[in-house]
Amino acid sequence: MILRCTGTLLALLGAKPERLTLVSADDWYANLLWIERRKCILMTHAGTLFSVFAPDVRKSDLAPIGGFAVSAIQRALVDEGLPREALGHLDPANVRVAPTASRSILAFMNEMARALTYVLAETGVRDCDVTKVNRFLQRELHRTGANETGYEQPIDAARRWAEAGSL
Repeated sequence: MILRCTGTLLALLGAKPERLTLVSADDWYANLLWIERRKCILMTHAGTLFSVFAPDVRKSDLAPIGGFAVSAIQRALVDEGLPREALGHLDPANVRVAPTASRSILAFMNEMARALTYVLAETGVRDCDVTKVNRFLQRELHRTGANETGYEQPIDAARRWAEAGSL
């Protein structure tokens, strides 16, 4: 699994990213968000835009990042009734950290971050129901591609991905 991290997350991790030029729809993107003065992580699958929110994270939770990321992703998949391997083989010992490579995915993640501030306004970061927040993220609309017309929710794209083995 390739985890493409933003510069702020790479700095927090103190990780030396690999210079991977090959971009894949199997890649995951991760961003560090500060909400209510709390560190939160938002991860998004490049091929489906399936997003996973992890609130109130401590730096020690992220060491090693592979275990943290895979656990959060698999928990979100299971909460949605999808198999743990629905979006590809996830091995915590085989997570490669790289810098981000897609501006469009980062733009989508920025929109999700803005939406999260509204969703979390009622309960706050500490008391939020992570399953409900992630379900909200899976049902946000997004354009399926530059050449396609119409919209598809990330949960529907993830279900298609799981049925096809990958797109």
